[in-house]
Amino acid sequence: MVKTPERRAPAASAHTHAEGEDPIRWRILAVLIVTMFMTLINVSIVNVALPSIGRGLGATPADLQWVLSGYALTFGVILIAAGRAGDIMGRGGIFVAGVAIFTLSSVAAGMAPSAEWLNIARVTQGIGSGLLNPQGLGMIQQYFRGAERGRAFGQLGIAVGLSVAIGPVLGGLLIELGGPNLGWRLTFLVNVPIGIAAIVLALKWFPRPLIRRFPSLPVALRDLDAIGALLLGLALLALLIPFVEARNTPILWLLLPCAAALTALWLWWERRYQRLGLDPMFDLQIFRHSSFRNGILVIAFFFMGMPSLWVLVALYVQEGGGGTALDAGLIGVPSSLIGAYAAHWAGSRVARYGRKMVIGGMLVTLIGVVLCVLVILLHEVGQVSLWWLAGAMCFVGVAQGLVISPNQTLTLEQVPLDYAGSSGGIMQTGQRIGTAVGFAVITAATYATLAVSSWALAVTAGLGLIALMVLLGMAVAYKDLRARKA
Repeated sequence: MVKTPERRAPAASAHTHAEGEDPIRWRILAVLIVTMFMTLINVSIVNVALPSIGRGLGATPADLQWVLSGYALTFGVILIAAGRAGDIMGRGGIFVAGVAIFTLSSVAAGMAPSAEWLNIARVTQGIGSGLLNPQGLGMIQQYFRGAERGRAFGQLGIAVGLSVAIGPVLGGLLIELGGPNLGWRLTFLVNVPIGIAAIVLALKWFPRPLIRRFPSLPVALRDLDAIGALLLGLALLALLIPFVEARNTPILWLLLPCAAALTALWLWWERRYQRLGLDPMFDLQIFRHSSFRNGILVIAFFFMGMPSLWVLVALYVQEGGGGTALDAGLIGVPSSLIGAYAAHWAGSRVARYGRKMVIGGMLVTLIGVVLCVLVILLHEVGQVSLWWLAGAMCFVGVAQGLVISPNQTLTLEQVPLDYAGSSGGIMQTGQRIGTAVGFAVITAATYATLAVSSWALAVTAGLGLIALMVLLGMAVAYKDLRARKA
């Protein structure tokens, strides 16, 4: 059992408040969803804006890669520590701070006079997003119980689906309206009114106190386990950088042994911290819950494949199929909208079907991957239109709705409230690691095949690896299903 320290009485109070079905919880959820939608849509908008950014700032390909990877690195590195800070200091206050940092850095990105300035702003955006995202998951854990928690995560899944659908289209529209110099700047500045509204509503609706006071800085650092946070942050940085940058600098693969050593050192420190009677940043006993342990592996394998699938389809549409960037964005719209509905449907039924729903979603993913391969191969011989991919991708949308939000609910259901934020951070870190590893492995295999073959066969090879990742995730989900029945 994970012990609950007496000093966390405010968290226990929030727990009681939630069980009393405080009606303000739906307003809190609305603020969380709108804000997390903003951070998610920012990712898909930036993907569309990269060519315009390159022309507008004279950015090199390496500069443009860091527009994406700088955000991803800082976001992934601070998730767990930020979640722990929210568990102890108050999730509402850390959430508001994250939104404020994200909003101000959006202004800086939109006004950037150079590529270097833009990349500093993007790194700062990643910090803001890393601060606020685990608080959102922790607050859903805090204010919702039972079937309602599944519905809350389902509504969050709707935001994910809509962000994927709207992002590329909105980005293209803003670039068309603003022109080559202003358009890409608008893709960042669009975050500003949303961020301001979220801060105002959070200050109005979030329960007080937003931040719990500590008697002194040494006590705060002890409670936050500052050394543990530093060790884990360095381990994640050493793990993620090679998958992000090693294509340009192969020597960075040597950081992987450093990541393993730092992880081992972090685990030793956390156990030592607990033996001293202190509370570590992440109580390792939570991994004894099979639902938590398996759920992280399920989502990591799933994210090794899904983000790469969207990239491969977009690449084929533009490079192999002769389509435009707008065509690639529009092909994904039906899938994203169906995925949003699937997330809503699954959220209200996850308590009934449990892991069976996640396994079913992964099976639907495999169907979607096979259909994408068939469409690509048939398009190569002139049998079908490229737009048939929109229909094949709809299966992927359904799968995302059935897997992501239900898996969040099932993974976190046995986690004590005092560790809800840091546990949510661990799960999101699993997603980030899975995405980074998947991008590196799948794109490398795709381009290696392209060197000796056509785009159709290269993308087919990449899709085959995605199917393998999904099968591994399905195996873990089936193992968890059997463990629950035992």
